[in-house]
Amino acid sequence: MTLRTLAWLAGAGILLAPGGAAAQAYRCAVPETLARPHAEGPTPDQPRRVLPIGGYTLAITWAPQFCRGDDPASAAFQCGAGNSFGFTLHGLWPDGEGKTWPQYCRSAALLPEATIRRNICATPSPQLLQHEYAKHGTCMGISPTRYFETSTSLYGRLRYPDMQALSRQKGLTAGRLASAVAAANPGMRANMMRITTTADGWLNEIWFCLDRKRHYRACPAHQGGVSRGTPIKIWRGRR
Repeated sequence: MTLRTLAWLAGAGILLAPGGAAAQAYRCAVPETLARPHAEGPTPDQPRRVLPIGGYTLAITWAPQFCRGDDPASAAFQCGAGNSFGFTLHGLWPDGEGKTWPQYCRSAALLPEATIRRNICATPSPQLLQHEYAKHGTCMGISPTRYFETSTSLYGRLRYPDMQALSRQKGLTAGRLASAVAAANPGMRANMMRITTTADGWLNEIWFCLDRKRHYRACPAHQGGVSRGTPIKIWRGRR
């Protein structure tokens, strides 16, 4: 791990710590050359929607599950190159005041390489960084720098239970996992997050529900995710 990477992780508050683990770049070394993303924008299936913001969702991904099996070339940085991640930052998503959310509110230029380098150990994909700002950040009316500062700050403050111990717990359910995550974060409750899984029941993501001021709140009834009683498995990867 480079000194630059260590400094970034410390600044974001995500170095590993004993007990309730801080986040999640177990090992992240930024290469000299990073893939350049391509521009993204609205499509017929994903149209531009400019709507009032009613709250936010902070989405994090369980990287061992993402990297399970054959790693696609687009995930080489995250899933290979000697790197190792736990929870990564998927993104900060503005929600609407109902079931429909704003997206692709204005065009987005390609992210500068410096922006990608600053954020690649939280969101380990240049294309996903581009996508998150184009689809979600443009609807917040802020620059890419401000968008990623906001999202990585929220991500960096999260704390986690012992995921390895939970992965070995018999009878683990989505509700028990949510309660364990809430217990690691003062002021958080299990109903302030949604758990998503793969079709065969492996942990995929956790979505945290936030109000307009980006404080945790109870998730609205229409928010996605599995029910609290759903059995869940956690892929440990090589750890």
